[in-house]
Amino acid sequence: MGKHVIVGAGQVGHRLAELLSAQEHEVVVVTRSGSGPEGVTKVAASAADRDRLTEITKGADTLYNCMNPRYHRWALDWPPVAAALLATAETTGAVLVTLGCLYGYGPVDGPMTEDLPLAATGVKGRVRTTMWADALAAQRAGRVRATELRGSDYFGPGAGDQSYLGDRLVPALLAGRRVSFLSDPDVPHAWTYLPDVARALAIAAVDERAWGRAWHIPTGPAVSARAFAERLCAIADAPGPRFAQVPRWAFNAMGLVSPMMRELRETRYQFDRPYVLDSSAFETTFGVAPTPLDAALEETLAWWRSRDTVPRPA
Repeated sequence: MGKHVIVGAGQVGHRLAELLSAQEHEVVVVTRSGSGPEGVTKVAASAADRDRLTEITKGADTLYNCMNPRYHRWALDWPPVAAALLATAETTGAVLVTLGCLYGYGPVDGPMTEDLPLAATGVKGRVRTTMWADALAAQRAGRVRATELRGSDYFGPGAGDQSYLGDRLVPALLAGRRVSFLSDPDVPHAWTYLPDVARALAIAAVDERAWGRAWHIPTGPAVSARAFAERLCAIADAPGPRFAQVPRWAFNAMGLVSPMMRELRETRYQFDRPYVLDSSAFETTFGVAPTPLDAALEETLAWWRSRDTVPRPA
């Protein structure tokens, strides 16, 4: 079994660590606080400290970047972390597997594929574009082996306040309360299932066909937030969903007091038009498919109810 170092223990890093540990790999999780799931080695360190990160990663097969700095700090926090991760991969020989996002494409018309230009004009999109460009240049120069996997907005077990379909949605739906949604709930949108994210990262780490390019994580057909909610409520035997769309003026006003809401203005376009992800390249190359929506929703519902914080059917 191999050694895998995971930087970040959020909704993806935590699940990836559990997956790799279950496969009997040696797993090291690096966070500032030293947090992480049971059964793995947890190390408290700064991901921007390349010397410390290199020491931790010695002998590792793979170095995963599953960090997610606070939105309003991306321009400050990502550059030193990305540089440290890239330097560590070069020094140790570990494959660098980065969990990316779709911001780099900017607004698009039609399904997103990996060959689209990275033409984002927003700050967050440009930050991620630079990170991938640096890693790809190092790969082409023969200094590292690197890949980046990109998914859409996450849902599933472990998705909390970072997800549109987490804390903001599920408890209210299951309690029969009206849901406030930050945009039009009837626009089709791609949603990526968290267990599929972890599985794709683990595959890309060990299959050399994945290295040297970016991939889209297996993601099901785009559905609207309302359609997603209707199916979840049907499976849960809960009342049908009721949505209240937050007006744009109120959305903008929230940004005056909340840094997170202020940053969301930059990516609001993702919810104002159909947002469709084509993941056929990964699916065809590696022989995997996204988890069917109903199965994903059943697993999601079971996780939420295991927390004893949401109502159950009478």
